[in-house]
Amino acid sequence: MAQHWQEMLPIDRYTVAASGLLHDYDRKVLTLLYQPLIGSVCFSLYMTLWAELEENRLWSSSNSHHSLMNFMDMGLKDIYEARLKLEGIGLLKVYVNKDEETRSFIYELLPPLTPEQFFLDGMLNIYLYKKLGRNQFMRLKRFFSDQKVMTATGYEEVTKAFQDVFKSGHPGTFEVGDEVVQLMNESEGEGYIGRQEQEGIQIGNEDFNFELLQAGLNESLVPKKAITVKVKESISNLAFLYGIDPIQMKNIVISAVNEDNEIDIEELRKSARDWYQFQNQDQLPSLIDRVHPAIHQTHKKQPETQEEELIRYLEITSPRQLLKDISGGAEPSKGDLQIIEDVMFQQKLLPGVINVLIQYVMLKTDMKLTKGYVEKIAGHWARKKIKTPQEAIDLAKKEHRQYLDWAEGKKTASTAGNKKKPIRTEMLPDWFDEKGSAAAKKKESQKQNSEKEQYELEMKKRELNEKLKKLRSQEVTD
Repeated sequence: MAQHWQEMLPIDRYTVAASGLLHDYDRKVLTLLYQPLIGSVCFSLYMTLWAELEENRLWSSSNSHHSLMNFMDMGLKDIYEARLKLEGIGLLKVYVNKDEETRSFIYELLPPLTPEQFFLDGMLNIYLYKKLGRNQFMRLKRFFSDQKVMTATGYEEVTKAFQDVFKSGHPGTFEVGDEVVQLMNESEGEGYIGRQEQEGIQIGNEDFNFELLQAGLNESLVPKKAITVKVKESISNLAFLYGIDPIQMKNIVISAVNEDNEIDIEELRKSARDWYQFQNQDQLPSLIDRVHPAIHQTHKKQPETQEEELIRYLEITSPRQLLKDISGGAEPSKGDLQIIEDVMFQQKLLPGVINVLIQYVMLKTDMKLTKGYVEKIAGHWARKKIKTPQEAIDLAKKEHRQYLDWAEGKKTASTAGNKKKPIRTEMLPDWFDEKGSAAAKKKESQKQNSEKEQYELEMKKRELNEKLKKLRSQEVTD
């Protein structure tokens, strides 16, 4: 079971590096554009690492993770999870050097996208719009934009060119020797302090079946040469963003072909967005964890028992896919997705735990997700700091009677007195059968023991009666 302490320990050393200079303007971009997506903990980690870097420009001094924990007043697990999010969103690269006894890391901070790149990204801007809403999104767009110089009316550019101002003097012959050439070039192992602009998020092409897509496209409608590298990258991102499969993507690609038999990427984005909003009542997708985080997954190897197979399924399946599986392949409703999204963001429950919650609640409420009931159980699990599906299952079994009272709007057992409750039979998830319930096992065991004792007592009575009959018959004979 891979936990955060298997990936790094407090005694492990780390050094912060930067691929280029980070500017003060980057702070505004990180604060207002990235922080709503990654959260304050990730933002704090980035800023803390940046603060260490500022002392020595492109490299910091070596430090221990224990010191980082003290700086941030945070546990190692939370730091590790925040680090993973920074890696995923393209703000951090991690390198590790493992010796027999020690392990050291290099954390390379990457600059954020420019505001122009961010608002034209096609993924991050959609997630930000969904997170903040239209008014706040437009406010940020106005904050990071201004009138272009070229739009000023009544002005004519009169800027002089280089050759108009300077000329090259040739006072005599000048031989360029090897030493001069060497001085002009970069020294080996060194680079000039500067800045390369960051590239946007790119989803790998291997996650989308392009062969199936191209098999469904008619050559006369979409020539193969139209599927360029840039188009493939856009299709991969749109497929991830909107959950579009190759069959659905076919019509979207066809609609984006222009009169030159080329695929207009902007039109492709618009068509994909229109398709998604048509399918989801004008809603846009949210940025959430795809599946249960790896550090909280308990079954990394091939499951051997039915219980391990169930836990593995809950860990590697997204809540949206689980709802789809429960519905026999039908897309989940907007209301159900909104309830799950709110719980994940507000209660900070992990996807695998949400999956257990979905299974439990839907079977207890006639296959409906009741918002108040979901939030009440979710709040309880959040306070209990439930992190894995197994922990959620164990707690659901333990608090089953209490959750029944919540579902029926009754008072808790402590305020209801000692009045005996009627026996109820309800639908329960597979993991909640009598075999899996400790209470049911104990009750069944007690029942079996009682029946066994009664049987043994009855047999002893019969044996005693037989002996008495024999004694009486002997007395009569004598």
